[in-house]
Amino acid sequence: MTYTIIPCNAEAHGDAVLEIFNDAIANTTASYDERLHTEESIRRWFDAKQGAGCPVIAAIDTTSGELLGFAAYGPFRTQSGYRLTVEHSVYVHQRQRGKGLGRALLQRLLELARAQGLHLMVGVIDMANQPSIALHAQLGFSHAGTLRQAGAKFGRWLDVGFFQYLLDQDEAPRPAPANP
Repeated sequence: MTYTIIPCNAEAHGDAVLEIFNDAIANTTASYDERLHTEESIRRWFDAKQGAGCPVIAAIDTTSGELLGFAAYGPFRTQSGYRLTVEHSVYVHQRQRGKGLGRALLQRLLELARAQGLHLMVGVIDMANQPSIALHAQLGFSHAGTLRQAGAKFGRWLDVGFFQYLLDQDEAPRPAPANP
């Protein structure tokens, strides 16, 4: 399988993103959502990423054109003091997991975040998701803490881990933009 990583948008890729998201919601704890997404909620998700100046990327099969996985990051929190920190998500089609797509997508997100001058990327991962934890460790993320029983899904409590990656070694943050 050969693939390329390209920018992703709602018009061209919304249906495939919806399918992958909903599979993760229905069958995994990769997402703590319990309600399936709709076409409208996916459009709002894309709009929010675009409005925040954050990328959404996709791994596309170069032969078939099929979307194999996607990744994005967005603001970690809304307060201005968090302006240089982002939280990422990586989702791979269930038939394509374990083939290196998640690694390629996450590596590309790290490159894009550095290019935007961001300082810290955060991954929020279910602590039972050992493949995702291992991937993040291999790429240099460090475990920053666990919130026990922070989520609930499939009739059980879920522990969520926070994993961080420093994108730069700046000694001081650049100032916040002035209020308009």
